[in-house]
Amino acid sequence: MYTGKTFNSKTFENKDFTKESFVRAVFNDCSFVNCNLSNADFSQSSPQGVTFKGCKILGVDFSRCNGLLLDFSFDHSTISMCVFSSLDLKGTLFDNCELLDCEFIQTNLSNADFKSSDLRGSRFQNCDMSFTSFRTAVNYNINPNINTFKKTKVSIPGIVGLLDIYDLDIE
Repeated sequence: MYTGKTFNSKTFENKDFTKESFVRAVFNDCSFVNCNLSNADFSQSSPQGVTFKGCKILGVDFSRCNGLLLDFSFDHSTISMCVFSSLDLKGTLFDNCELLDCEFIQTNLSNADFKSSDLRGSRFQNCDMSFTSFRTAVNYNINPNINTFKKTKVSIPGIVGLLDIYDLDIE
């Protein structure tokens, strides 16, 4: 139903898109508000200026999106078991989200902001996290030996998530 279509400045609200196909769809300045996007297929889609607010996003492989001009943000959404690998997510905002068991491998997260987000179980490997903010994020466990950190912003309590690999006894 949505395969190959183009949407401009459209708001999708209170929709259940479970297992929906958005293959090759183009989204320009669109919003998904309070939608269920569980197991939706975004293969070869082009989300440009897309906002997900209050959404449930389960099992979506965003790495299959067209990476050219990819631009989206997430606000108060539950994002679980999703794949963001090999994407340029520079400057992406994850505001008050639950990012549970998500995969970020070889992802450019420079200047991203995980504002007040829970990153429990999410995996980060070979990511650029330069200037990324984790100041108000919780439950992240990131190995600094296999990710790039430069001026990355963390809080004192959150630093434990960067030192966990060293099996330290921190009081």
